[in-house]
Amino acid sequence: MSEIKLDMPFDKCELKKLRAGDNVLLSGEMFVFRDAGHKRLFASIEKGSPDIDFAGETVYFMGPCPAQKDQIMGSCGPTTSCRMDKYTPYMFDHGLAAQIGKGKRSLECIEAFKRNGGVYFAAIGGAGALYSKCVTAVKEICYSDLGTEAIRRITVKDFPVVVAIDSEGNSVYNE
Repeated sequence: MSEIKLDMPFDKCELKKLRAGDNVLLSGEMFVFRDAGHKRLFASIEKGSPDIDFAGETVYFMGPCPAQKDQIMGSCGPTTSCRMDKYTPYMFDHGLAAQIGKGKRSLECIEAFKRNGGVYFAAIGGAGALYSKCVTAVKEICYSDLGTEAIRRITVKDFPVVVAIDSEGNSVYNE
């Protein structure tokens, strides 16, 4: 089975060509944050001044381990995505292109992917050491007081994922 290589940020036309089950290698920049980062971001949105612009972006649900000597980032495997489901429809309705995590998503999320031509990629749980080798740069963006849950921007090269839910709502979890 061949792998599709894609650069971030995505063109929505590229995402619409992907099908559930496709193997993809991602390269480029993405945001990294999870529960506490989402909660803080949504507090800023409710105040009318979002702390980041996520339109056209990809968010990877992950909190990295501390980097060891000679590492750019420590182990960085995915976290369970359903904990972010309450934020997902809003984010896709306001321009988010893709998310990366692990596990099933709610019907509300799937409908948001379909409405907005978005995609949900699955990363392999337990493969954090492998993923850390794909990271070429990392920059903390905001919420440093949250430690591993701060919002970061990472650059990756050939980051392996699977299209778990495509822009038509097809899901590998229903197979």
